[in-house]
Amino acid sequence: MKLNVIYIDNRKSVAKPTTSPPLSQIEHAVALHKQGRIADAKTIYEALLKINAKNFNALHLLGVVAYQTQNNQLAVDLIGQAIEIDRNFPDAYSNRGNALKELRQLDASIASFDRAIALKPDYAEAYWNKSLVLLLKGDFENGLPLYEWRWQRAERNADEPECARPLWLGVETLLDKSILICSEQGLGDTIQFIRYAKSLAGQGARVIAQIPASLLELLKVVEGVSDWIVKGDPKPDVDYYCPLLSLPLAFKTNVSTIPCKQSYLRSDRDKVEQWRQTLGAKRQPRVGIVWSGAKEHKKDRYRSLELSMLLDYLPGGIEYVSLQKEVRDQDAGMIMAQSNLRHFGSELHDFSDTAALCELMDLVISVDTSVAHLSGALGRPTWILLPYVPDWRWLLDREDSPWYASVKLYRQTEDRQWAGVLERIRSDLRGVVRG
Repeated sequence: MKLNVIYIDNRKSVAKPTTSPPLSQIEHAVALHKQGRIADAKTIYEALLKINAKNFNALHLLGVVAYQTQNNQLAVDLIGQAIEIDRNFPDAYSNRGNALKELRQLDASIASFDRAIALKPDYAEAYWNKSLVLLLKGDFENGLPLYEWRWQRAERNADEPECARPLWLGVETLLDKSILICSEQGLGDTIQFIRYAKSLAGQGARVIAQIPASLLELLKVVEGVSDWIVKGDPKPDVDYYCPLLSLPLAFKTNVSTIPCKQSYLRSDRDKVEQWRQTLGAKRQPRVGIVWSGAKEHKKDRYRSLELSMLLDYLPGGIEYVSLQKEVRDQDAGMIMAQSNLRHFGSELHDFSDTAALCELMDLVISVDTSVAHLSGALGRPTWILLPYVPDWRWLLDREDSPWYASVKLYRQTEDRQWAGVLERIRSDLRGVVRG
């Protein structure tokens, strides 16, 4: 949920606040909001509502604040009050749809996005948000086509592929043709969707994959890819191109037809042996752990843990190995104080090192990060901790994943707390200790 165009009382729209003439209170609040000074903006919105309880802008934007601070029911209520004042503002419906999604009121969320789209038929953000709800429900047939609206969003992915050749979405024959598949979004997304290279090659295509440099050593073993190039390198002359996350649409994927569910990556044998020597003799079960992802991720507040919380639920009798390269400041000191947690940090030069370590673990436990995808793609036993409303690819209300056969999912319940999830992890780890 973001601040695109702000609806103001005189029924004009402003793309961004100006300094001349002087800012109105609402414009000043919006400027603060966009700077990330949410508490200051909230104070102004609340003050405006004391003056006029039916101030559309204050109600709507206070609802946005509630959503951003994880008070989703309040967000729905406040934005709903704004809609009662003006039923013709599409941003309000789209923002309410996002809050309803976080409450897992998915049908109501879709209805709210549909109303936004009815008011603004080219509303890319609403189409995109609707696609995420449909995909979360497992409705790939209707969700994947709408997922293509991601390229039309105001905040579209910065690494949108640019290619002079036609986009391939499954219509044209690939027999004796070449196709460039381009990574997008996060590293975990690239790991997850590179599996489609084998399917492309199976149609007779010569497949060239463009990926981040940090994944090159890891992914070079993927079946179906003829050539690899690193992002930023000149693009080759090809017949077609396709972004990686458009391949499920191109292959008309549904939950039961996802390819390569068992494993499609393998670790470098030499690196596995190097790491085996580094770890030394194994005297206890080894469990790799990942407790946080990149802070820049827009949903990081939902998915990441502090190390101290996780450690409280890790039973003895196990050797724990950190699979994280980067560690947050608040966790660094705690790692040094743990006698039964090994951390290698800068020794993990790229994902091929992490893959080799995963290979040596009896189990990998991870929050929703790229390492979770890596371990699943390797076919290693993997437990993934998920928030109450997870990313769409994990679907809802199931312990298994149709993307990775070796994965078990541990989900928050409606209380949205990690304690219950970690208690189940602890109980199941005791079973690992007992063998």
